[in-house]
Amino acid sequence: MNKILATTLTALLLSSCGGNPESSVSDLIDQGDLEALRAKKSEISNQQKSLEEQLQKLDSAIATFAGNEKLPLVTIFAANEQKFDHFLELQGDVKTKQNVLIYPEMQGTLQRVYVKKGQRVGKGQILASIDDGGMGSQLAQLKTQAELAKTTYERQKRLWEQNIGSEIQYLQAKTTYEANENAVKQAESQLGKSIIRAPFSGIIDDIIKDQGTVVAPGPGSEVFRIVNLSDMYIEVDVPESYLGDIQEGKEAKVYFPVLGDTIMTKVRQTGNFINPSNRAFTVEIPIPNEKGNIKPNLTAKVSINDYTNNKAIVIPQSIISENAEGQQYVYIAGKTENENKAEVTKHIITTGRNQGSMVEVLSGVSNGDLLVKEGARSVKDGQIVEILNEKTDE
Repeated sequence: MNKILATTLTALLLSSCGGNPESSVSDLIDQGDLEALRAKKSEISNQQKSLEEQLQKLDSAIATFAGNEKLPLVTIFAANEQKFDHFLELQGDVKTKQNVLIYPEMQGTLQRVYVKKGQRVGKGQILASIDDGGMGSQLAQLKTQAELAKTTYERQKRLWEQNIGSEIQYLQAKTTYEANENAVKQAESQLGKSIIRAPFSGIIDDIIKDQGTVVAPGPGSEVFRIVNLSDMYIEVDVPESYLGDIQEGKEAKVYFPVLGDTIMTKVRQTGNFINPSNRAFTVEIPIPNEKGNIKPNLTAKVSINDYTNNKAIVIPQSIISENAEGQQYVYIAGKTENENKAEVTKHIITTGRNQGSMVEVLSGVSNGDLLVKEGARSVKDGQIVEILNEKTDE
């Protein structure tokens, strides 16, 4: 049997080299034709590659027939269709639309502060009061005058309805009453500015002015900073190429490196404007803050689902190799009479998107194919291998 294989190999070498390759190469060198020399080199290289592949098959066959084979050890797994989600990874900072500085609406001395830093307050709750400069007493006088004007007006109205008295008396009483009512309302509105209230529910993040400080409306007179940590979000810039892939309701994962925590949420809103400076549109993602540990301006890594294939074949990146032409390939194990042995064949594949260490295969691998995993880098096309594991799913 060995003599037959040796004879076959010799015949292959002679036929591939054209009988007298040395003479042919020498002739080409003597002719000095550069293009012909390059063509000859390419031809011999292809012949060499083909011969090496045939030699490998012969070596494997010789070892098999001789009974002393040392087969490469590999593990395999079955390629099965599964759901594949791809995520676009971005970075952003936590924001809140309810993070404001509270200013006084009137000038005066900050008479009393009713809250403490870090205290949770409700919308409309009194936070502080400003000395009203006697406006309270003035309001009390106006109310007394308004009550008298009301009584006079009601009396004149009853008389007028009974055709007693003149119309001018009735109209004068009515005008006086309405004027006093308006004066009371204006005074109440002005006095109300001496009370500082919470514009929304939240937490007092900072008390900027102390009791006894003279304050006035305008910049530099901030009294409190109030923050609502329950209505938070992240706004990220997404390249315009993803405009058709990312819409409202898409799944999103938000990871906070400082906290070591991940939150699952969904896209709440996508922008309708492409920024010409960076060719991107904005995406708003709500951030639930049940624990209360997420703060404004906290850095986060955002992963937004931009692609899903419910029947994808996904394989590890580590088993994929690449040839000199840039083609990617894997090895698939075929069936043999011995379940622990198989012949592996090289399959050129086309890959799609990758997520972490896993890659989607678009062509070249079918559902149920047995792919070589461990040992994939050491086997060759057409080689017999020994399988260490059972043919199970990945």
